Amino acid sequence: MKLPRKSSMRERADFLRVKTTGQSKAGRFVVLSTLADPALEGLRTGFITTKRCGKAHERNLLRRRLRALVQCHAPKFLELKRFLVMIARPGAASASFEELEADWLKQAKRLQLFKDS
Repeated sequence: MKLPRKSSMRERADFLRVKTTGQSKAGRFVVLSTLADPALEGLRTGFITTKRCGKAHERNLLRRRLRALVQCHAPKFLELKRFLVMIARPGAASASFEELEADWLKQAKRLQLFKDS
């Protein structure tokens, strides 16, 4: 599943709504927040990578990796009408893709996003 450009979150109000009313689980490399919203057309994703994560090329690589995780695992979600925000933690830039994926999957299962959880 390729993420279309229109599925990305850009509005500050959306990020605040997920932060205040949604569920959140923190892992070693990623903080995963989610909020189900039946009014949405599909999955809306947002990525937050601060300067603490590294230089610009490291943050860009991190965003590409996180986007790849969502593309790979989103079809397994119970409900696709939701907001999904991923906040990268400072050690995430030096982590391998496999470590990021393991941490991301652990947080997604804790949030009960998958059919098999």
